[in-house]
Amino acid sequence: MPIDPKTLLQWPFADLEHTYTERDTMLYALGLGCGADPMDESQLQFVYEGRLRALPSMAVVLGYPGFWISDPGTGVDWKKVLHGEQGITIFKPLPTAGTVIGRTRVTGVFDKGKDKGAVLVSERDVIDKASGDLLCRLTSTTMMRGDGGFGGPSGPLPAPHALPDRAPDKTASIATLPQAALIYRLSGDYNPLHADPAVARSGGFDKPILHGLCTFGVVCRALLDMVCGSDPSGLRAMQVRFSSPVYPGETIVTELWKEPGGIVSFRAKVKERDLVVINNGRAEVAA
Repeated sequence: MPIDPKTLLQWPFADLEHTYTERDTMLYALGLGCGADPMDESQLQFVYEGRLRALPSMAVVLGYPGFWISDPGTGVDWKKVLHGEQGITIFKPLPTAGTVIGRTRVTGVFDKGKDKGAVLVSERDVIDKASGDLLCRLTSTTMMRGDGGFGGPSGPLPAPHALPDRAPDKTASIATLPQAALIYRLSGDYNPLHADPAVARSGGFDKPILHGLCTFGVVCRALLDMVCGSDPSGLRAMQVRFSSPVYPGETIVTELWKEPGGIVSFRAKVKERDLVVINNGRAEVAA
């Protein structure tokens, strides 16, 4: 049965209050592989309470409404869902502990045809409960591979960010752990596609894949190291397009290009398969 875009656009998200601790902040960073070198001070700041700071990308797990798209009421074939794009705009540094309000909304549902599936666009504001300050805004596209052909509009969707046609200015490699997905899911993304081999096979994968948002976080780490002096307050915004899944244990190689005005273009590959997994990346950093 075709999905009903009106149902998705009017999905009743309640404001979600999320209290988190320094332990949660450290667990998120461990899911990204921070602390692999216990002598690396740039990693230690994200996993040790003595000097703890929050990674900007941790915003993706704050006020998260859960795997809501698997609710039967959506009509979505959730086993065929993939994360398409992710963006974050940071207004204030994330506290290492506190209570936030997550306010989620669906802003678009687009039909790419029966063979190509459908695209759902959503936004989430993360708001500090104590002050009422908007900490960050998240944007996301979800590829619903089994739900195209419902008769809706095919766009408009923004064009991907163009990468420079020259060799990268900098490159960084970060190895992921074989158990990375099992650690990362403890930060709140319990989609069984990333843990259960049977579910992964039903979705068309040989084995469980890494969360796209875990890959996003690993690339955020690389950007902080290469252009922000490992200072999380240096990142202002980050937008990516997911092009292929990563398998836990693979090495993510981030390539970047510095551009005028504090703009950074980037992409990421997995070393083992020489395959682009994040493409058309754009970041804004402090000048």
